Amino acid sequence: MNGTSALKLDARYTYKDYSSWPEDERWELIDGIAYAKAAPSQSHQSLLLKLARQLGSYLDGKPCKVFIAPFSVRLNADTGDDTVVEPDILVVCDKSKLDGKGVVGAPDMVIEVLSPSTAKHDRDVKFKLYLRSGVKEYWIVDPDLKLLTVNILHEVGYVSRSYNDQDTAVPVEVLDDCTINLVDVFEEM
Repeated sequence: MNGTSALKLDARYTYKDYSSWPEDERWELIDGIAYAKAAPSQSHQSLLLKLARQLGSYLDGKPCKVFIAPFSVRLNADTGDDTVVEPDILVVCDKSKLDGKGVVGAPDMVIEVLSPSTAKHDRDVKFKLYLRSGVKEYWIVDPDLKLLTVNILHEVGYVSRSYNDQDTAVPVEVLDDCTINLVDVFEEM
């Protein structure tokens, strides 16, 4: 399965449908269309854990929480409830958005680690989705190029900045005084 293959091209689904699917299958819904999620590679998981570990260490004892996939995010639960994503990493600072099953509404921060099957989807479809949903900070990590693109939400849309594997203090805009060391993240990649 590739990350952009649809479950059924002519069908539209909601969170209710999504909740009834087998737990051992990974899917995302975007505007009612179901997309299969392939199992991540070893390097993808290693990079994800290094990022989550740095964020988790910073957030220890603070009100914001970090979560890693699979963790459902219902981006439009108050309207169509037909968009459920599972970002690789997310940060939520508003506890009222946590419902025991996942997040209801936009997380403060989302990180997607690109893989060959999801790169175009993460850079295009999810970029537009996270922008439209009001995700304040969207990071796109390219393990092959050892590149991070940080997208910060402003009135005009996302403003992007790029960082590489030599950057030791990448600021996390939604978390005061938090920085990520990309040398450690991309080490041994």
